[in-house]
Amino acid sequence: MANKETAHCKRRGRRESAPRNTHDKVFALLKEQLPSGKVLDLPCGQGAFTQNLVDHGYQAVGGDLGAWPDIPQANFHDANMDERLPFDTDSFDAVVSIEGIEHIRRPFDFIQECGRIIRPGGYLIITTPNISSIRSRWRWFITGFHNKCKYPLDESKPELRHHINMISFPQMRYMLHTNGFRIEAAATNRIKPINWVYMLWLPIQYLAGHVILPGGAKNKKHKEIIRETRKQMMSLPILFGETMIIVAKAEGDRL
Repeated sequence: MANKETAHCKRRGRRESAPRNTHDKVFALLKEQLPSGKVLDLPCGQGAFTQNLVDHGYQAVGGDLGAWPDIPQANFHDANMDERLPFDTDSFDAVVSIEGIEHIRRPFDFIQECGRIIRPGGYLIITTPNISSIRSRWRWFITGFHNKCKYPLDESKPELRHHINMISFPQMRYMLHTNGFRIEAAATNRIKPINWVYMLWLPIQYLAGHVILPGGAKNKKHKEIIRETRKQMMSLPILFGETMIIVAKAEGDRL
C-alpha cells in the first residue's frame, strides 16, 4: 500500500512502506505504552514492522492481502481492512496500523473492528498522511487537493495504493471517540524544514479557532469537546507534521 512519494528504508531486508522515521516513531510509542504483549500489524506489507515486533519479544501477528513475508516467529492472516477482521473479540493488547486507513473504503467500520478485537485497556496506534497540517490546508485552499494526494487519482485504473480516504484529525478523533477509544497522544514522524514557513499563518488560525469554533457548541459537553479538539489541533505534530500518528486507548465502550 505504498504511495509513490513514500520514502523507503530497510529493516533486515524488508522494505518499510511508510514515510521516513514512521516505523521508529510508532515502535517507540508502542514500547512506551505496552512493553510486551500480543500485537497485530495491519496492514503488514512486507513485514518490516512485524519483524521489529518479533525482534523485541512481542507476540506478533500480521494481517494483509496477498503473500506473507517469511517470519517464522509470527502468525499471518488474510485480513481485509474493509471487512470483518478474522480475529476473536479481545484478541490483542494492541493493533498497529501504519499507512493503511487512507486506502480503504470503510475507515469508520475498520476503527469499530479494531475496538472489537482490542481488549479493554489495550491500544490502537494508527498513522495516516497529516492533512490537518497548515501546509496541507494551504495546498487544499490553492488547488483543492491535499498534500500526499496532490493530484486527481487515475479512476480508470483503481489501485489499492490510491489514497481514497484522506482523514483529518477531527475526523480521526470522532471515529475513535465514538468507537470506545480515547486519544492518548498525537505525534508525527518528522517536521520538514519547509513546514516552518507556514508559521506565518499561525496567528490567523489561532484567532479563528478561538473566535469561530466555540460558536458551534450545542451544550456544555460539546463546548468541552470543541476546546479539547482545538487544543490538539494546535499541537506541533498536527500543525506541522508530515504524518499524523495517533495513540488511542480502548476503554471498552463499544457501539
